Amino acid sequence: MKKLMLGCAISALAASGAYAQSTGSIDFENDIVVTGSSINRGVAGVIAPDTSKSKAVLTQEFITHQTPGQTINDVINQLPGVSFQNNDPFGSAGGTLTIRGFDDQRISQTFDGVPLNDSGGYALYSNQQLDPELIEQVNVNLGTTDVDSPTAAATGSTVNYRTRNPTQDFGVNLMGSAGRFDFMRIFGSVDTGVFTPWGTRAFVAASRATNDAIFGKYGKIDKSQYNAKIYQPIGDNGDFISIAGHYNQNRNNFFGSSPLRVDTTGGRTVGTDSSNRFPLTKDERFFAVPRCTVAPGVTGVADAASSCGSLFDYRLNPSNTGNIRINSKFTLSDKLTLTVDPSYQYVKANGGGTFVASEKLNAQGYSGFVQASSSSQPSYFFGKDLNGDGDALDNVRIQAPSQTRTDRYGLISSLRYDLNDDHTVRVNYSLDYARHRQTGEAGLLDDAGKETAFPANNPLVGVNGNVLNKRDRLSYAILNQFSAEYRGEFLDDSLVINAGIRAPFFKRKLTNYCFALTATGNVACFSGNDAGEAAYAAANPTIQGPQKRTFKYDKILPNIGFVYDLTSKISAFGSYSKGIQVPGTDNLYNSFFYARNTPSANPVPETTDNFDLGARYRSGKVQAQGSFWYTLYKDRLASAYDRDLNVTIYRNLGKVTKYGYDGSISYTPIPELSIYAFGSYLKSKIKDNVELSATTVALTKGKRESGAPIYTAGGRIQGNLGPVQLGVQAKRTGSRYVNDQNLPVFANGVQVYGAKVRGYTLVDLDARISLEWAGLNDKTYFQINVTNLFDKLYVGGFDGTLSNTGTTFANIGAPRTVIGTLSIGF
Repeated sequence: MKKLMLGCAISALAASGAYAQSTGSIDFENDIVVTGSSINRGVAGVIAPDTSKSKAVLTQEFITHQTPGQTINDVINQLPGVSFQNNDPFGSAGGTLTIRGFDDQRISQTFDGVPLNDSGGYALYSNQQLDPELIEQVNVNLGTTDVDSPTAAATGSTVNYRTRNPTQDFGVNLMGSAGRFDFMRIFGSVDTGVFTPWGTRAFVAASRATNDAIFGKYGKIDKSQYNAKIYQPIGDNGDFISIAGHYNQNRNNFFGSSPLRVDTTGGRTVGTDSSNRFPLTKDERFFAVPRCTVAPGVTGVADAASSCGSLFDYRLNPSNTGNIRINSKFTLSDKLTLTVDPSYQYVKANGGGTFVASEKLNAQGYSGFVQASSSSQPSYFFGKDLNGDGDALDNVRIQAPSQTRTDRYGLISSLRYDLNDDHTVRVNYSLDYARHRQTGEAGLLDDAGKETAFPANNPLVGVNGNVLNKRDRLSYAILNQFSAEYRGEFLDDSLVINAGIRAPFFKRKLTNYCFALTATGNVACFSGNDAGEAAYAAANPTIQGPQKRTFKYDKILPNIGFVYDLTSKISAFGSYSKGIQVPGTDNLYNSFFYARNTPSANPVPETTDNFDLGARYRSGKVQAQGSFWYTLYKDRLASAYDRDLNVTIYRNLGKVTKYGYDGSISYTPIPELSIYAFGSYLKSKIKDNVELSATTVALTKGKRESGAPIYTAGGRIQGNLGPVQLGVQAKRTGSRYVNDQNLPVFANGVQVYGAKVRGYTLVDLDARISLEWAGLNDKTYFQINVTNLFDKLYVGGFDGTLSNTGTTFANIGAPRTVIGTLSIGF
């Protein structure tokens, strides 16, 4: 029986990584404790684990051949069902992720069990992921989540990766990379080896990566990261405590997001402004963003605001993120096991952006922020000189990003009890407690229109000394979740059944210190100017003023599955799970526009029913998996960021169904050659038309959701000839609809783009020369990576929309890039 292997193999549990996210899930999925077998090691770094869920795993064997420093979200683009559009070739500038059509706000991503989705809006930031050299393995649940997952967002897929453990021997690894666009990266790690009589070991690691912005010839990308982990085994049965720390700092310019239109009438040129268009040729990708200077103010003249600094490429996107993670496992008896994973996360970040400010007071005589209907009109009113020309008559462009500071505490705990060799149960408690302080402090631009990273550190104040904010709110996102799971083996271990249930209790305690002007997020804020706030309230008695609201959501979420071994190598599997996404913070604050106790003031959560049915073939030479899946959405909420208005706009698509197929096969016919191929197909159908206004309806009934590819297909071939390793991988991404009506895009009555973005194929090459033959270890080598080998021009990531008449911005796909890396280990 599989259980009988637990005692002799459980030490592999902590050392090898696993197929699940938390220590409790790893411990419960006992098939992972035999990872030493050839089957569970996978083929060519790809594993199809024998679980009831559609799951795929990539190990360090696969990861290490990708571009050094690359975000793990780009690496999993080589899995079926996954589609990732990287904003750059290096992993430092973000990207767009979907899995089975679920966007990143519906994909739960965890790092040693710690949830990485923004706790307010659920977004993922792919440029803030762990350095890939430290990732033991990444696994993707294509259509469901684990029962102890502390997430408010995963209506569908999950991405889980785990940090490697420190090695038992002392070791040093140094890497240096250089490439196109002045890319430079250094990475270093030091493993202490065992340094106490109790087996304690640790590592420290750091990296720094910089490059020029890929498009626009303006701005820089600058990323630094620091990691450390200490691992303490307890006894000889796999018990342990590990403590790890992570800190990531980004100082990036935005770049390469152009209007998705190709009309050239009137001399429309390539660029990132709303008046520009998308490139039509490879050469057009390398446009130059115009430089500018801010004209000095003239004393006694009511100067107009300069446009300098308003371009998207001038925006900074700074972030400081960090976490502390503890993973632990304790065997309380031969039948009872406890796992405890507490964590703390810190975030300080903003997305840049400018507004027009008035040196005058508002017409009613107060300083504050009142959202203007046009980006060229002032929204901030300071009542004092801002540009130093000695008067208070001018309009001045200032930087005013949406600042977020988050303190987040988490806990995943699990108690497993072995009823006997064939039946196991566990109970779990998960906590996710996040405090958000979201503000919009302003700062001055320099003479060249450049922003500073965090104007919140030294904000502009109004004439009466109060800090002016474009938003001002305090939020608590709290999840208490109880769950339980059963695992049983039947028919001489040929049938394994999992049955679980999640009972999440969500609470959102929100305080909006501003007036809610519209249902799309426009506000008026006075932030300490009590007289101005009172005057505004008196003049606008019908507008919802500053207030507190609490939202509560709870749901019972079943999760059941089976694996049936047809032969020693072939198994069938299936699963059903119910998912939930609680309305995000922005959407809930938008509902403050409506009076309490009205339907519009109480957004409902989105739910899904997810079904999977498939089969696997697993041997030492072949890993193959295929599955059919079906998802039913209820109250499907979609969102798109309007960067000109600097707000997120939501649309409710009601009921949506999705179904499709995912498949993969990896094969090693001889030790010197490995072959891997995968593919997926996605069909979605919106069930109803969507009202745009009292008189306008979007014709979405029967149409596909926008933004996700209809199909994907790809593969990798790798050859090993002595000290030389050569790999080629390709990925075909099918066409994507631009809007949910599946209609061509129009502007002023003229078609400016088609209904779909065309599919594209990217080919990457990697080659490595090992220096082991010279007596050095396997971490000493020279590697070349070539991304987008054939320099394909393609449309990168974009947010799908409902309307076919607005401007959709899309990233320009990264061009061919060559990166060379020297790695030295000892």
